[in-house]
Amino acid sequence: MKMGKNVYEKSVDPATRAMLLEADRAGIETAWDRFEKQQPQCGFGQLGVCCRNCNMGPCRIDPFGEGADKGVCGATADIIVARNLLRMIAAGAAAHSDHARDAVLAFKKMAEGKAQSYQIKDEAKLNALASEYNISTEDRSPEEVAFDLANILLSEFGKQTGPIQFTRRAPAKRQKVWEAAGIDPRGVDREIVECMHRTHIGVDNDPVHILLHGLRTSISDGWGGSMIATDVQDVLFGTPTPVVSESNLGVLKEDEVNIIVHGHEPILSEMIVAAAEDPDMIALAKKMGAKGISVAGMCCTGNEVLMRHGVATAGNFLQQELAVITGAVEAMVVDVQCIMPALGNLSGCYHTKFISTSPKADFPGAVRMEYHEEKALETAREIIKTAVENYPNRDRARVNIPKEKSACMVGFSAEAILGALGGTPQPLIDAIVSGAVKGVGAVVGCNNPKVQHDYGHVNLVRELIKNDVLVVTTGCNAIACAKAGLLRPEAAKEAGSGLRAVCESLGVPPVLHMGSCVDISRILVLAAALANHLGVDISDLPAAGAAPEWMSEKAVSIGAYVVASGVYTVLGTVPPVLGSSEVTNVLTKGVGGVVGATFAVEPDPFKAADLMIDHIQEKRKGLGLKS
Repeated sequence: MKMGKNVYEKSVDPATRAMLLEADRAGIETAWDRFEKQQPQCGFGQLGVCCRNCNMGPCRIDPFGEGADKGVCGATADIIVARNLLRMIAAGAAAHSDHARDAVLAFKKMAEGKAQSYQIKDEAKLNALASEYNISTEDRSPEEVAFDLANILLSEFGKQTGPIQFTRRAPAKRQKVWEAAGIDPRGVDREIVECMHRTHIGVDNDPVHILLHGLRTSISDGWGGSMIATDVQDVLFGTPTPVVSESNLGVLKEDEVNIIVHGHEPILSEMIVAAAEDPDMIALAKKMGAKGISVAGMCCTGNEVLMRHGVATAGNFLQQELAVITGAVEAMVVDVQCIMPALGNLSGCYHTKFISTSPKADFPGAVRMEYHEEKALETAREIIKTAVENYPNRDRARVNIPKEKSACMVGFSAEAILGALGGTPQPLIDAIVSGAVKGVGAVVGCNNPKVQHDYGHVNLVRELIKNDVLVVTTGCNAIACAKAGLLRPEAAKEAGSGLRAVCESLGVPPVLHMGSCVDISRILVLAAALANHLGVDISDLPAAGAAPEWMSEKAVSIGAYVVASGVYTVLGTVPPVLGSSEVTNVLTKGVGGVVGATFAVEPDPFKAADLMIDHIQEKRKGLGLKS
């Protein structure tokens, strides 16, 4: 492999660079190596003009007009690209919504007394949710209320006629936009199933019609499945409030048992955190020669335990292999989503136990320790015990933990933000009206080896705060910002004078960590609160979104529901749509006439920031505010 100086082109994060050099020295393959072996990647696939939806194909359209201009069935490039994009939205919405279903099922078992490891941590939020669904709380136990709420939340998935209740949280003007366009979702599962039906051969063959259903399905994710997951997890595990922690690979301990929780669902990781504090487990660790047990997070499971418990995060998506390569991880414990199957073979090169816990996700080379809510804490203890007993197998000659780690302040739920503002968005609105804060930028999304790791994330965010744009962040972007020191109150010194003054007065960072990928729903709630307070639609707000390094189908669904909610969104990696001029035009122009927002694609984070700032300034003018 021999990366040499090329390592500096792969990531801006020094800990990542150090571990890539270690991987090179040890002859270990990583995602970057596999990406290079894939070159050149399929041009037809990149443009979105390859169709495999029936066995008359696969068909492909020649983008240069010298070969086939239609598939065997007669589908044009416009039809093929639109159908492929709809299937990506369906998969992304399904991933988030299945996550939500699992959370609600665990919630229901807790209410029934079948999952005694869990309890209600936020009764006030439980009662607020019950009120939204007209569930009586008077003279009833929290568990009785929870049982009724769980059943009605489960019905949101299978209902055949809308609306999904949480879509009513959107401003009334936004609801009317959805109704006028015919994209107000009916039920979460119904919209996802209809995506698959529409994209079967011989069904929906109008690109605009297909894309509109994509928006409808994505709304059922953002204002449905994702929002349900966020709220139920808050009731079960507590609504996040600001807490200080650390981030990057340097959080791993040389003299302790290191356990990493990785994936996206916190149902088991909450128990892992609790079990790691069990005195019997700590005593066993000391018996095995360790000073204690250290749990660290990775990806969005990491964000979940970070914002609720202050559990340090070891990194974002592209760092999962690098954590194993430190030689200091006793167990990599995974649930679902964004978990590389390469971890199995990699863990076999080290002493690390790669433990798969979800009934729906297995991996080559993994140890199966299947998790079920009824025995959650028992399973968590068994996982901890397995990791602790693995500690003596650590080869100390191979331990290479980077020193890099950064402090971070995290856990800014919508409730925490509004609480810090005195229970009302008015102080933030006043700051926006005065021009101290120009607007809000929501920067989210994955890592992608097609672009330099964390470069887009960090530079886009830095450019926004420098121009007095308050940034809210989730997912891998949030972790990138944490590693770069942007989630500290001291980072206000990097902000423009107006934003800096606001942050220093409140003692908060200029970049607010709002959680995991499903917690983009928190950003929607905050946007709705601002719009309702002003009596406008979300599309009127001086706000913009971005996903600088996105790669997953979930990100496609997220981008679609953010735009469908009225927020202009800039993508940093090119989606597979350029093979259709019609689809590209609809997404970047035409959809604006339907939902009041569009997509843009700009790989350069500095230019992307300019696009967002220009949009924010335009919206300020629309509200009669000074630039």
